[in-house]
Amino acid sequence: MPVTAMPIESYLKSRLALADKALAQLFKPKSGEPKTVREAMRYSIFAGGKRLRPILAMAAAEACGAKPERVAKAAAALEMIHTYSLIHDDLPAMDDDDLRRGKPTNHKVFGEAMAILAGDGLLTYAFEAAADNAQELGLDARSTAELIRVLAQGAGTQGMVGGQVADLEAEEWQDKNHGFNPGRALEHIHRRKTAALIAASLEAGAVLAKASSAKRKALREYGFAMGLAFQIADDVLDVVGDKAKLGKNGSDAQNQKLTYAALYGLPKARAKARALVAQAHRKISPFGQKARVLHDLADYVIARDR
Repeated sequence: MPVTAMPIESYLKSRLALADKALAQLFKPKSGEPKTVREAMRYSIFAGGKRLRPILAMAAAEACGAKPERVAKAAAALEMIHTYSLIHDDLPAMDDDDLRRGKPTNHKVFGEAMAILAGDGLLTYAFEAAADNAQELGLDARSTAELIRVLAQGAGTQGMVGGQVADLEAEEWQDKNHGFNPGRALEHIHRRKTAALIAASLEAGAVLAKASSAKRKALREYGFAMGLAFQIADDVLDVVGDKAKLGKNGSDAQNQKLTYAALYGLPKARAKARALVAQAHRKISPFGQKARVLHDLADYVIARDR
């Protein structure tokens, strides 16, 4: 059955298996590496999760003509970056969470210091894995550098880290002075904290497939629209979702987080998510049927229940 004809649930399952297989290979024991930090890294990387970012990287590569198995290692690097961010987000100095995906958070099992180092290890290992994959694919020096730049920008102060900073600064947003614009702050937070790494995942897949700059741009813009829709869906699920399915025991409302659901209410938040998904569809229309899976994924992110 061609990939574009595969039901989205089957596609997600098959690509998740590819990502997990790549991660299993990457996380075999290495000589000279401290066992404790390896265990802490493995604990969080194999704690479950949707593997959305690796799946998007593979789907983008497929839309540009590459086989998913060929880019699975670099796709797995996106999961490492995402997982590092979750470990650090859960720390007492950040969101101070005890539960992640239904399991005790990393610092609750290994201690704060080791959790910080596990996050550091995942982030740096991600770039090693991505560079290895680029070498295996025969990417030239310029394309390899572009791949690393795309990942770093999505993860850094212009992307995920910058979004986390803005998120921290917007806490207790109801008490901010009149110069604070919550709507503008909210988009600034989530465009960077969530959408930037999702967009980087898609563009990375395109780079690995040696795609044109026009295709890279279209996939990046699709990623920003889809990433914001994904975050709005998360905000809605935080209010109406099953906490057992979500694997968490707190809520953004309890932490006075600035969210789409809190600011606009559920009906408007859902309408905003649908509008962003429609925008995502438009961005990849030039791909035609080659992007069928990406269209299905855009619809999936706002229809999910976890």
